[in-house]
Amino acid sequence: MKRKLFTGMGIAGVSLVLAASPAWAQGNTEASAIVQTVMDNLWVFIAGILVFFMQAGFALVEAGLTRSKNVANIMAKNIADMCIGVLAFFAVGYAFAYGSGGGWFIGGNSWFLSGESLFALPDPELLETGEWVSGGLSGATDFFFQVVFAATAVTIASGAMAGRTKFSAYLLFSALMTAFIYPVVVHWTWGGGLIAEFINWGDADSYSDFAGSGIVHLTGGVAALMGAIALGPRIGKYGSDGKPRAIPGHNIVFTVIGVFILWLGWFGFNPGSELAADGVVMSVALNTLIAAAAGGAVSAVVVVMKTGKPDVGMVGNGVLGGLVGITAGCGAFNTFGSLLTGAVAGALVVYSVLFIEKKGIDDPVGAVSVHGTCGIWGVLAIGLFSRYDDAFLGRDDAGLFYGGGLDQLSVQAVMVVIIVAWTAITAGIAFQIIKKTTGLRVSPEEEAAGLDISEHGAAGYHLETTN
Repeated sequence: MKRKLFTGMGIAGVSLVLAASPAWAQGNTEASAIVQTVMDNLWVFIAGILVFFMQAGFALVEAGLTRSKNVANIMAKNIADMCIGVLAFFAVGYAFAYGSGGGWFIGGNSWFLSGESLFALPDPELLETGEWVSGGLSGATDFFFQVVFAATAVTIASGAMAGRTKFSAYLLFSALMTAFIYPVVVHWTWGGGLIAEFINWGDADSYSDFAGSGIVHLTGGVAALMGAIALGPRIGKYGSDGKPRAIPGHNIVFTVIGVFILWLGWFGFNPGSELAADGVVMSVALNTLIAAAAGGAVSAVVVVMKTGKPDVGMVGNGVLGGLVGITAGCGAFNTFGSLLTGAVAGALVVYSVLFIEKKGIDDPVGAVSVHGTCGIWGVLAIGLFSRYDDAFLGRDDAGLFYGGGLDQLSVQAVMVVIIVAWTAITAGIAFQIIKKTTGLRVSPEEEAAGLDISEHGAAGYHLETTN
């Protein structure tokens, strides 16, 4: 199988040079198709690398917005998310998400990727039968791209649980999230389960979520909310009168660098979800860029109106909110729709952070607002601004503002409810079981000392002194 892939890549390298001649390309359909297939696999692999690198961005944002005494713990959680996420998704998560042996609820087969043709590209001989389509991904390419999405979903919850969670308890939740909770949502949507069976009516063929505003970010955001509720607020976050107190992060430089790393990674997250190297990729990238910029700009204006100062951390979250908001519609919107989606997301982040804080829910990094609130908005925006068919919608002009009516908006809203309910119930049960068994939260003494010492035995920062 590997030999087929390497042979295909060798042919592709030669063919890329020869294909500069239109006459040659037209006369050698098979070779041109191989070139396209290898390019598709290479692009999706590169996009997956960018999504993988987002883990560093999440780690820096979370570390920067929290106290220095917890920085090593935060880095450990982010490493664990990738290690545990890859192993859990490899073992059962991928099968639950994309396995063909299940029904509408959950997938089956492909345990530990068994039965998957991991390295073989589509057979060019199928060209003669008309059954072969260029651009097919190998099993290895597909798994690589999907597993980094799974790791992203669980990492979202880490920020909302920062500063008071047992490391062992977090590891248990990370495994459950990537093995079961997130894969079921994937199966219901991208995996062709629930939506293919039930969630479509009128002119709406299917639920649309190009790169995962709902599937990835809303799922992670709701899990973050349930974790924050189960844990309760950090010591000192609320006064005796119940009013929230500011607990400043220790390094805004980390936060801003993390935001830029995430912004960069999103150019793999969204354009890579096209799963092919074609003309759509650049359109998706442009929409992603515009929405993020609008989110940051509008959040700055709103936070100045609310507090009088352009808080840097809040503006960073505005950028991230714009990115989350556009993730669903990046393949269906024009640039104007992307601008509006990002702008609304930037405003929502500020109001959502302040609202959640007033309700007694301590989310140190704003993960619930960025990924949950803006994830909901991104999913619903599909029903408003969709101009083009993104391969899920099945038609152009599906958005309400383009004459598409309420059908698509209704489907999007129903799926939002389903994702929120599923994640809230399963994550809520998981946190309660962990709480009653191994324990979820560290002791007050351990929290005061910092999780770097209590959970990992060493401080995250060591200041050298000279005699």
